[in-house]
Amino acid sequence: MKITKTVPRHGLAALLGLSIFATMACNGGGAQKVCATFEEMKDPTADTLSDWSNVTPGLHASVISIDEKFPKSVAPQVTPVNNIELSAWKGEKVSAQLLLWTAEDVSQVECRFSNLVSEGNTLPATVAQARFVRYVMTDEFGPGCGRRKPGDFPASLAPDMLDNLECFNLEAKTARPVWLTISVPSDALAGNYRGKVTIYAKGKRNRDFDISLEVVDRLLPQPSEWSYHLDLWQHPSAVARMHQLELWSDAHFEKMRPLMQMLANAGQKVITATLNMDPWNNQCHDPYADMIIWTKNKDQSWSFDYTVFDRWVEFMMGLGIDKMINCYSLLTWNNRLHYNDMAKGELVTVELKAQSAEYEELWSVFLKDFTRHLREKGWLEKTNIAMDERGPADMKAALRVLERYAPELGVSLADNHKSYQEYPWIKDICVGAGNEVSREEIEARRAKGLITTYYVCCSDRFPNTFTFSQPAEAVYAAWYSVALDFDGFLRWSYNSWVEDPLTDSRFRTWPAGDTYIVYPDARSSIRFERLVEGIQDAEKIRILRKVYAAENSPESKEKLEQLEEAIAGFATLEPAPDWNDRLNNAKRLLNSK
Repeated sequence: MKITKTVPRHGLAALLGLSIFATMACNGGGAQKVCATFEEMKDPTADTLSDWSNVTPGLHASVISIDEKFPKSVAPQVTPVNNIELSAWKGEKVSAQLLLWTAEDVSQVECRFSNLVSEGNTLPATVAQARFVRYVMTDEFGPGCGRRKPGDFPASLAPDMLDNLECFNLEAKTARPVWLTISVPSDALAGNYRGKVTIYAKGKRNRDFDISLEVVDRLLPQPSEWSYHLDLWQHPSAVARMHQLELWSDAHFEKMRPLMQMLANAGQKVITATLNMDPWNNQCHDPYADMIIWTKNKDQSWSFDYTVFDRWVEFMMGLGIDKMINCYSLLTWNNRLHYNDMAKGELVTVELKAQSAEYEELWSVFLKDFTRHLREKGWLEKTNIAMDERGPADMKAALRVLERYAPELGVSLADNHKSYQEYPWIKDICVGAGNEVSREEIEARRAKGLITTYYVCCSDRFPNTFTFSQPAEAVYAAWYSVALDFDGFLRWSYNSWVEDPLTDSRFRTWPAGDTYIVYPDARSSIRFERLVEGIQDAEKIRILRKVYAAENSPESKEKLEQLEEAIAGFATLEPAPDWNDRLNNAKRLLNSK
């Protein structure tokens, strides 16, 4: 009997957070479960006409590369592979991928791992995780930035979201990837470990896949100790809307906990905070909510309520994200501020040019009080006033006000105007991809404790993390930063979810997937897993450079030369057709003995 429960798209929000499976009975090797899930969007392509007549009955499965994507409705042309071969440092997380496909309905599919064993040493099965990959609607790059409608570009289903389901029901004539993750403990002993992952399905024979894991005798530090400066902007309001929770309530913070912990585990360094109303003029589906309430009292004095700001910062620091607090913004995208006017008894919105006397008057009061508050909290040295892609004239005016009234505050700038050249003292500079900063400038800034990173957004075709991007592009992004000697990477969109992010990643103004890289209920994605993979590579490169230089042997010098030569090949945004192969070859150098 086929047991399937589907939920229409309009019911997604109600589904989030609900129990998604129930144990029924035991039959053969696997527990029988009812797998409840939401319904993916229908495949809009001609792939649904694919000929499945040559696919024999039963559940088919094979190991595939993590660089590959397979359409949902096309019968895969795959030569089955049953062996998974991985290599990792101690403390590293590595991935593999299976592909399942069937010409008939198959229910209650699940994966189970054995222990991984090496000459008397054992890694428990709990170090491994299997997640079913969900298909979301995507589009294509087109012109990049700019308003778009769903019908403007060809739509297709892209495998991306890693669901937290423990089992899955496969529909007839569909393929389904399964993402495998092994997190090697920091105290694991080096060696060659062997184990297996078994695929169970109701009424079908079990399928075993052998796992060979080489644990290299090198240690990757904990993410909190990584040097790579990762800055993915957080969006608390999107979480409240998706889960129908009161903004800033206890339930809201608890729902954000696993989502933001996942970000901390990626080595995130920066807390995204707001100073007033939405700094980006509601460019996302959900406006950014106020974290600081401004009030003009009847006696014309001002007061500022930092309750939400303080709780948000303390919450994020408690998860391990505590290097910087970037506060947006002294320059909002529509030049607007709002405040409670107690004399009028209403919320007043004003539009102020950065060059105006009124701008200086209003911001000066806040900046002085904000500095006082941050000093009391012990956060002053961590806090930056952040600005995003603002013009040179506005930047000059805003920085003049900041220097006059809050000189102790740092500055963070996402810069697409090359303003960093005029303000080399800015603590946190992030330039648009392609806007090169010389190694000499970066090294001089680094010597002063200043951060220099780069970012990609809707205007960058490659490398990027759209839902239609090639999976390895997210890894390439880190190698690009290493090749140009940047300190790290910024992406504006950790979780700025669209209306139905679980099923449709398209948005009204940018290529699909531009606004988020993880999904509700702390569901990861192929894009996010590969991004973290690239960051791990960057950390391994940093460590190996030090090790090889310290050893200073002919063999170490040769290894360092090979590594540097490989890295140099990624200092371009227009890679050769074989860039993915060259990336994989370069990655192998990181695990050589």
